[in-house]
Amino acid sequence: MAHIDLPEFEEMSPIIQEKARPILEKTGELGEIFKLLAIDEKIYLATDGMVQGYLLNPTELSYDTKESIALLISQENGCKMCVDVHKKIAKMLGMSDEKVAEVLQGIDAIQTSEAEKELLRFCIRAAQKDNYKIQKAEIDHLKELGYSDKQILEAVAITGYFNYINTLSNVFALGDA
Repeated sequence: MAHIDLPEFEEMSPIIQEKARPILEKTGELGEIFKLLAIDEKIYLATDGMVQGYLLNPTELSYDTKESIALLISQENGCKMCVDVHKKIAKMLGMSDEKVAEVLQGIDAIQTSEAEKELLRFCIRAAQKDNYKIQKAEIDHLKELGYSDKQILEAVAITGYFNYINTLSNVFALGDA
């Protein structure tokens, strides 16, 4: 049970209800994170912009890479709800059950290039509280592996997004029965 009262559809602003309608029609329910964000329209809209911009729209990184970051960071942050949600989203975006299982076993279990494994390790490092200690050489190493500045920025932005959304989920005990 969430540590905060979550609004039902009827209690949401008209703008958020418009965003919620297709979800309700497709799935029959709104998740707790949606309801939490719906408490404040500005927070909801800012978060929705990040989700659309980073995760759902085609970008410099593949959906597999973006969902691998989502799963790994959420797992690292102990956010069971986000891991469960992103297992479903990863499949919806084309990631196989086997690939999802590999990611959840850790980076070394993932069947991917060493370059991608290095990017994923960097993202986990970037998610840590002491990320201010990251050195230019670490970013240069990713560039040497073929990643562009834009791809590295995107990976770190996705990492930061998951630190943000995992914090919201964990603090308010979303997904706890």
